[in-house]
Amino acid sequence: MSTNAEVVKNDGETTVNLIRRFSKRVQGAGLIQEMRGRRYYSRAKSPLVTRKRALKVIKKREEITELIKLGKIVERVGRGPRRR
Repeated sequence: MSTNAEVVKNDGETTVNLIRRFSKRVQGAGLIQEMRGRRYYSRAKSPLVTRKRALKVIKKREEITELIKLGKIVERVGRGPRRR
């Protein structure tokens, strides 16, 4: 989607006024808010990618639990209860 904000210089208008008018036009069109919203946009992951990642995390968690039970690694001690 593209929205253009265009202004034409009037007779006797200073450049400062022209820039001010352009800024007002851009703000009125909502372009700045839209660009700030898109700034950190990341595409949603596909269901297959999400599922593979979840399975990988579950497998890794099971391996760590098994190693803790066997005494091969020391269980990490948290810093306290988590806040929500």
